[in-house]
Amino acid sequence: MSFDDEPTDDEETFHPLGEAWQDDLEDALDDTEYDTELGMEMAKDAMRVTKGELAEEEFHERYHEEVMEEFGEDERPIASPDDGDGEEGGIGSTLAELASGEESRREMLKKAGAGVGFASLGWGAVDQQEPEQSVEEAGEVENADEGTQWGMTIDLEHCDGCLACVTACNQEHGWDQGANWMYVLAFEDGEVESPDPDTVDVEAGNCSDEPIVHEFNYLVRPCQHCTDAPCEKVCPTTARHTRDEGGLVLTDYEVCIGCRYCQVACPYGVNYFQWDEPDVDRSELDPEGIYDERGRPVSRRAPRGVMSKCVFDPARQDGNAGEGLIGTSACEQACPPNVIQFGDKNNPASDPERYAEHPARSRTIINLFAELPSPNSVESSLEGVDPSVDAVVDAVDGFTTGKVALATAVEITQEEYEEEAPPGDTLPEKEQTVLDIVSAIETTGLDLGSDDTLTQLGLTVEGFEGPSQDVQVTSREDVAYELFEDYVDAPEEQFELLADMGTNPNVTYLGHQPGPEAHQVPGPVSYDDVGMLDTRQEALDDQTVGLDYS
Repeated sequence: MSFDDEPTDDEETFHPLGEAWQDDLEDALDDTEYDTELGMEMAKDAMRVTKGELAEEEFHERYHEEVMEEFGEDERPIASPDDGDGEEGGIGSTLAELASGEESRREMLKKAGAGVGFASLGWGAVDQQEPEQSVEEAGEVENADEGTQWGMTIDLEHCDGCLACVTACNQEHGWDQGANWMYVLAFEDGEVESPDPDTVDVEAGNCSDEPIVHEFNYLVRPCQHCTDAPCEKVCPTTARHTRDEGGLVLTDYEVCIGCRYCQVACPYGVNYFQWDEPDVDRSELDPEGIYDERGRPVSRRAPRGVMSKCVFDPARQDGNAGEGLIGTSACEQACPPNVIQFGDKNNPASDPERYAEHPARSRTIINLFAELPSPNSVESSLEGVDPSVDAVVDAVDGFTTGKVALATAVEITQEEYEEEAPPGDTLPEKEQTVLDIVSAIETTGLDLGSDDTLTQLGLTVEGFEGPSQDVQVTSREDVAYELFEDYVDAPEEQFELLADMGTNPNVTYLGHQPGPEAHQVPGPVSYDDVGMLDTRQEALDDQTVGLDYS
């Protein structure tokens, strides 16, 4: 797989994954009944729209007639500027406002309503239930940017390549093997190398026990659920759409005609076409897992002839699987080292935002939660113990002076958020457990906030002896954060994949960003080891575009 951010010398190559990938996509369109050239050109211009090189109004006008001729309909979210004849209040004038940047795209879609042909899919359902609303009244609806935006923060440096996320996603959604909605690859890019997997002696699914697996460089690649998704812009039927609730980019399986234009327009290569009858029969699927809150079939494996991809589990987010699973995803829950943090990207108190803001602190909390005994066990072990650091450490299995210092540092850096953590988040619970352990220690009478105790724990400015002596600390909070950094070796980079595309992806990565020469290498656990397939070609003999990393 190529991660080129720079255009190639061949001006005809527009896809960021490179010429070979683009050629495969073009061949895939040739296998359909639809116009290959139209699909390729629309995909190229859709990416230009997200980059800001082409106005969305012009994009829709440019292809409206051809889309109508090819498909007999043009149900893309923004119709032709000719509709409404550009009169004040019509679609033409709304498009002009969009092109000039006076309104957000999603807000414009809410105001446009049924006039652009997506009411049947349930988009903007709140607006459509009362058709007598005026445009002004519809504009008062809360902007989606202020609501929930489901997304992820993924810590690549602590990924162990065990593929548990891949198998969990497959078990929950039933997609055919090789059509990996969640994909994990080890890579080299000329600047960083990964070990020879033959030197890694690990049992499949248990690689977190072996430190060497963390020497690999990984990329975990779900759908990015872009706020400005090119795949949506090219869909003639609005099967591919962004759901207002939670900002999920989904495919309506009953509306998709399988033209595969979305597959070409996706910069990340996350779309799959269901060539044959699915391996998992419809009767084996729970209907509550297929349909979202609008009653649209957007989850689990796709039917034959339909596109599919990672969906961020709308059935879970809508409460169909029970309130306890709202705000969670199968891949997140299955990840042994907790590197996938799923939640509301618009809420600073959510797991993905907390983790991205303070990776070392968050990773410390996760580790302490796993390594330390429960607060009740600590309190029981400390009954009658002298109020001193040494006595406390000696009395509790698993305690060290360093871990007591880290737990105290968590309390020192505790942050109060204006918003409550969303449902499904686990970092607040784990942090509270660590804080309860600190409280249990203090039941002995040991004051963890006293200068003497903090000096003994290495948490005072005067006694700071961090690994980076050139780091200037001026407060106990500074010392605490330096302690976290020393403990977990937190990622130094934070990035979004293909950020220059302007798609505004809702997945944030922490760790080494793949360079332009990145290519896949064998990881510590192979897809065969966990009963999965690396690429769909292995099952379909090139009937569909898989992931060719050669």
